[in-house]
Amino acid sequence: MWPEIHTSGCVLRDSQDEGLQLSQLSVCRQLRALDGYFNLTMSYRRDSDIFTPYGWLEPREGPPAAPPLNLSAKTQLVAWVVSNWREGSARVRYYNQLRAHLPVDVYGRGRRPLPRGTMQERLARYKFYLAFENSQHPDYITEKLWKNALQAPAVPVVLGPSRSNYERFLPPDAFIHVDDFPSPQALAQHLLALDKDDARYLSYFRWRETLRVGTSSWALDFCKACWRLQEGPRYQAVGSIAAWFT
Repeated sequence: MWPEIHTSGCVLRDSQDEGLQLSQLSVCRQLRALDGYFNLTMSYRRDSDIFTPYGWLEPREGPPAAPPLNLSAKTQLVAWVVSNWREGSARVRYYNQLRAHLPVDVYGRGRRPLPRGTMQERLARYKFYLAFENSQHPDYITEKLWKNALQAPAVPVVLGPSRSNYERFLPPDAFIHVDDFPSPQALAQHLLALDKDDARYLSYFRWRETLRVGTSSWALDFCKACWRLQEGPRYQAVGSIAAWFT
């Protein structure tokens, strides 16, 4: 467990779900106080010195994969697992509008129980998963998509950075973006239509014939850091963390 680090009103801590929350830097009250303190950046951002994404797609080896899922096992429609419920956040506001037009099963603290170790099995019953990020920043695409949705597997409905940002990591037909629709009601209508059209629904899984999901780990991230530090002596300082992270 990493210790908490308190710097000028900013707290960084280890989280079992999302790793060291460097994203919290973006909401520090006095972020400029950290300018010049860091020599390297290591985060989910693609322009980091050490790029450590939450997940990625990599080519499958060998012949094309077999059909990726048993559609008859998809007996439920939409799920969402959320631990940090903030009523005023963008994702909760969107959910509150969406649920007026289709059922969404919400798991987490104060919601439906989800015993440890059963999440993937439970989410595998759903056709869609709300991969709604708690913050909207460039490249901030977390385990909500890579593990909760894609490893279920379910079709991710994403709220986070722009569609073009997601398409740097995923094929355009591998996910549904809330920005593709003029309203939550229109999104709900689209999901309900896909629920009745097996061929269209299965089209969101075609990419799995040639690609597979990879996910991060602390061991891999530390290996990347060690490799970078052994590249050779090169001094630098990140002049403005505030400008970089926000």
